[in-house]
Amino acid sequence: MTTTLLPLNEDLLYPSGDGKPMSENTKQYRWIVLIKENLEILFAAIQDVFIAADLLWYPVQVKKTPAPSQAPDVMVVFGRPKGDRRSYKQWQENNLPPQVVFEILSDSNKTRKGRAELQRKFNFYQQYGVEEYYIYDPDDLTLEGWQQQQQQLVPISPLSNWVSPQLKIRFDWSPGQALRLYHPDGRPFLSPLELEQRLQQAQVQVEQAQAQAEQAQAQVEQAQGQAEQAERLLAEERQQVEQARQISISRLLGMGLNTEQIAEALGLSVEIVEAANQPPN
Repeated sequence: MTTTLLPLNEDLLYPSGDGKPMSENTKQYRWIVLIKENLEILFAAIQDVFIAADLLWYPVQVKKTPAPSQAPDVMVVFGRPKGDRRSYKQWQENNLPPQVVFEILSDSNKTRKGRAELQRKFNFYQQYGVEEYYIYDPDDLTLEGWQQQQQQLVPISPLSNWVSPQLKIRFDWSPGQALRLYHPDGRPFLSPLELEQRLQQAQVQVEQAQAQAEQAQAQVEQAQGQAEQAERLLAEERQQVEQARQISISRLLGMGLNTEQIAEALGLSVEIVEAANQPPN
């Protein structure tokens, strides 16, 4: 009797988790979120850029466990659509590996075992085609970077003001200095809290500008009202002057004065006196 071996379930071959936490402390987590979310913002309008944090990447298919895999703290894949995934199975993704990978160090990475694991990660990323690899230690403020050249990851030097060829972001760093990352347009990478604070500040500024605009509009309308009132008063004064002139001319005519005498007496031209003496049409 022969026994037929059934193929392993895909979830067993390629589990969606490796049992390791995303981060070991709040600082490491904060940096992972900072990089991942700002890259999401940077490439939000480009549909074929996939970005993930702590997602297992399986570069090749296997028939038995364990399948080669790594879960970069942050990875970027150009040429693949956005969307949810349980893992990144490269053969289902047009065989495109992540082009850019970030790792944020924690205390466990500095032990002998941790350093060995970092070396395994480096070898994995080099073997499977990562084009840019960055490691940042937020405690010791160290930054390392490698760029693929002839299928090898070669150290990037210097890293001060380095601009990523793939991401176009700028690394503002020097030894002993905290890393600052900048968008291609010069805006700094901001945490979700900082983004929310800036949004609130911008909203306050918009509301203040709207209030100032409304106040200015009210002042314009008030000035227009005052101008219209002044025009009405001026027109009334002119009418009163004209009426007084008509009365004066009529009285002087009734006293027997001619137009020349009336004009001289009132300081008017003869034409004005004659026009005032004309009967209405």
